[in-house]
Amino acid sequence: MADLTPTPDRPGLHVSKPSPNTPATGSAVCHCGASATATGDSQVRALVEGYTANHGAAHDRTGR
Repeated sequence: MADLTPTPDRPGLHVSKPSPNTPATGSAVCHCGASATATGDSQVRALVEGYTANHGAAHDRTGR
């Protein structure tokens, strides 16, 4: 299986929760250079909400 962790060359959002009893983990890298990681269900939820609202498709590739 390929490594799905986002990098500056492959920006994106990756979330993992292997089982219901383990905390979620997440990482995000945007093409504008911003990056973040989170551990724990509520922190990962906040990471996803922030990334979706402010990065990725929320702005164009020029970083605006």
